[in-house]
Amino acid sequence: MSFTKKLLLAIGIAFIAIQFVQPAHNKSDHALSTDILKIVNIPDSVNAILKNSCYDCHSNNTVYPWYSNIQPMGWLMANHIKQGKEALNFSEFGSYSPRRQLSKLNAIANSIRDDIMPLSSYKLMHKNAHLSTNKKTIFINWAQQSKDSLSGIN
Repeated sequence: MSFTKKLLLAIGIAFIAIQFVQPAHNKSDHALSTDILKIVNIPDSVNAILKNSCYDCHSNNTVYPWYSNIQPMGWLMANHIKQGKEALNFSEFGSYSPRRQLSKLNAIANSIRDDIMPLSSYKLMHKNAHLSTNKKTIFINWAQQSKDSLSGIN
């Protein structure tokens, strides 16, 4: 057997073997009492944006696409979700201090305004995650109103 065939066989065996090492899934059956949906008034239009563009990486409940079951994609996704939840977890928003909540709402608005979020790699595979100028405006206005509401400014 030639070197090339042996190499391809080894790569094929390694690829099959890594399929048995699956990362844990980020799924929860119910919303926590600390979920932002229970803390902040969220209109349906903003809720749709959160669900389509944010919640997969920034909550305790990810909707997994088919390719998440193929390694190493599953590992990459698990790492992105872990990093996303460390930066902001909407499921645990109510457990943040009031100051941190205000800071996160400000950071959310800035990230949307500056087109940092959602990530380009996420938008590539999730066409409904793209935010039009109108959706960005709706979301940024909601974040500002929520920030004002939480800080007691009316």
